[in-house]
Amino acid sequence: MFESAELGQKIDKQTFEREEPQLREALLNVQYDLSQAHRFPVVIVIGGVDGAGKGETVNTLNEWMDPRHIHTHAFPEPSDEERERPRMWRFWRALPPRGKIGILFGAWHTQPIVDRVYGRIGKAVLAQSIAEIVRFEKMLTDEGALVLKFWFHLSKDRQRKRLKALEKDPKTRWRVTATDWERYKIYDRFRKVSEQFLLQTSKAEAPWIVVEGEDPHYRMLTVGRLLLEAIRERLDQKPVARLPDRTPPMLPRIGHRDVLVNLDMSAKIPRAKYQTDLERWQGRLNLLSRHPKFNELSVIAVFEGQDAAGKGGAIRRITGALDARRYRGIPVAAPTEEERAQPYLWRFWRHVPRRGHLSIFDRSWYGRVLVERVEGFCSEYDWMRAYSEINDFEEQLITNKTVLVKFWLEITKEEQLKRFKEREKTSFKRFKITAEDWRNRKRWDAYHVAVCDMVDRTSTSIAPWTLVEANDKYHARIKILRTLCKSIEDAL
Repeated sequence: MFESAELGQKIDKQTFEREEPQLREALLNVQYDLSQAHRFPVVIVIGGVDGAGKGETVNTLNEWMDPRHIHTHAFPEPSDEERERPRMWRFWRALPPRGKIGILFGAWHTQPIVDRVYGRIGKAVLAQSIAEIVRFEKMLTDEGALVLKFWFHLSKDRQRKRLKALEKDPKTRWRVTATDWERYKIYDRFRKVSEQFLLQTSKAEAPWIVVEGEDPHYRMLTVGRLLLEAIRERLDQKPVARLPDRTPPMLPRIGHRDVLVNLDMSAKIPRAKYQTDLERWQGRLNLLSRHPKFNELSVIAVFEGQDAAGKGGAIRRITGALDARRYRGIPVAAPTEEERAQPYLWRFWRHVPRRGHLSIFDRSWYGRVLVERVEGFCSEYDWMRAYSEINDFEEQLITNKTVLVKFWLEITKEEQLKRFKEREKTSFKRFKITAEDWRNRKRWDAYHVAVCDMVDRTSTSIAPWTLVEANDKYHARIKILRTLCKSIEDAL
C-alpha cells in the first residue's frame, strides 16, 4: 500500500509560495460554508511514520484556517480517567459537531499498531481491534460524517535523514525523542504491521490516503487540496432529509416468538413481605457498593418500559440504598441541539461512569429502536442499523468491566389506563401524565412489536434483558433490586 505514495515528490518554493495564498483562501471559504450549512462534521485522522511531518501538518492546518471552527485533539497515553472507561470513550468525546472540523492526531489506530509491533497483543486481538474500528468508522459515515484519514509515509532511509536533520537544528531538536530512535530500529516491523492495518481499515466510506512526507511543500499542498476538494464536493451535493433505506427487510424474530405474552402479569407480593424484602435487598446493595472490589467495576442500570410502568419508583428504591456520591441518574428526553449535532450514541457515551460508580439511565439508547422507530423520527435504515451499533457499544462496556443490567418493565394495557386515570385525579401526580402519554397509548400494538424485536436482537449472552412483570409495583421493585444485586455479586 505504501508503494502507492508518490515517493520523492517535491514542490519548489516558488510554486508553493504562488499556490499557498489561493489554497488558504479557498480553505477558509469552504470552512465558513461548512459552518453555515451545519450539515455534517469533518473528521480528519492523522497518522504515520515518526518524523514524516504529522505535527507540522496539524499546525499548518490550524494556521491556514480559522481555529475557532477546528477541534484539534492529540492522544498520548490514556489518563487515569480514560483508563477507567472503554478504549473508544476518549475518541467519542473528541468528535466534532456538525459544521466543525475535528483533527485527531494519533487517534484510534495508534494503540493497536504499537501494541502489535511490541508483541503486547497477538494476531487475534489485532483482528478484533480492526473489526471494531471498521464498525466505528462505518457508524460515523452512516451518521453523515466526512472522514478523511491521512497516513504520512517515509522510507527507512528518509526517516533516518529526517530525524538527524531535526536533531541537528537547535530549534527542532526537542521534537526528536529516544522513542523515535527506538521505533526507527524496528522500522520494518512497524511497516509490516501498519501496512496490514491500513489495508484492512481502508474502506470505501473512509479510505486511508497515503502522503509522502519528505517534502513539506508537497505534503501541505497535497493535504490542503484533498481537504478542500472533499469538503467542497460534499457541500455541493444536494442535501437529503435522511439516508436511503438500502438494507434488506428485517428477518422475523426467532420462531416468531412474542417475548412479552408469556410473562405472568398476575405476579404479586404482599405489602408486609415487600417491606421485609425491600430492607433486605437495599441493605445488600449498599454493602456491595462499599465492597473493596466494587472500585474495580462500573455499573450501568438501564430502565425502559411503557409509560406509567413504574420506572421512577424502582429507580428511587435503588438510589435510596446508595451513597449519593456513588451514583448518577441520567434522565433521557428528546436530544438537545448539541446532541443532535453529534452521532446518535454520543450523548450516552459521555455519561459512561468511571470505576466505582453507578449510572442509572431512565430511558436510554434504546429510544432509537422504540420511540424513534414507532414515531418515524428516524429512517428505517437508521433504526435497523442501531441494533448492531448498540450491541457493539454494550460489548465495549462489558469488556471494560462494566456491569450492565437492562430492565424492561411490562404492564398490561388495562393497568396502564388505571394508572393514567389515577395520575389525573391526584394533584401531586398530575405532572406525570401528558397528552403525549395518551397519544403513545394509541400506538400500543406498534410499540409491542418494537419491544419484541428489541429484546430479540439485543438480549445477548453478555448483556441480557430482564423482563419485569410490573402490574404489581412491589413485585417489580424487588425483582429489580434482586437482579441488580446478583449481577454485581457475579462480577465481584
